[in-house]
Amino acid sequence: MTGGAALEADIEIDAAPERVWSVVSDIARMGEWSPECRKVMVFGSTRRGAHVVGLNRRRWAVWPTNSRIVRFEPGRAIAWKVLENRATWSYELEPTVSGGTRVIERRTAPPPGISPFAAAFAKVFLGGVERHDSELLAGMNSTLERIKTEVERG
Repeated sequence: MTGGAALEADIEIDAAPERVWSVVSDIARMGEWSPECRKVMVFGSTRRGAHVVGLNRRRWAVWPTNSRIVRFEPGRAIAWKVLENRATWSYELEPTVSGGTRVIERRTAPPPGISPFAAAFAKVFLGGVERHDSELLAGMNSTLERIKTEVERG
């Protein structure tokens, strides 16, 4: 396997799934919440099959990503597959008993792992796959906290 463990973080937000969905599904705003992602552009409407270009930055390293939205279930889930490294990022929403919403963010890679190019990039520019995965997990938790703040602020 070429690295890229499955990563998962979750948070409970004190808002109905519809309100949370209106924020989470607006992935063009991801640069506002993610510590690594600086900008996202969705070409056309946000829907399954849409092309997404992201711009990421970690310290002095800056790189673009090209993705396709592979899952779009309004009110429930959105996911996109990054073409350069084969990783899939997703957000799933689950209603809670208290009337809030549990948001689960995941990063998964196919069984062979991320692409050899992505593993080499991570080694040279990001301190290695495992180190970058640790930073990504911390970033996922930060992203979810920022989304929670945005949603609950109204």
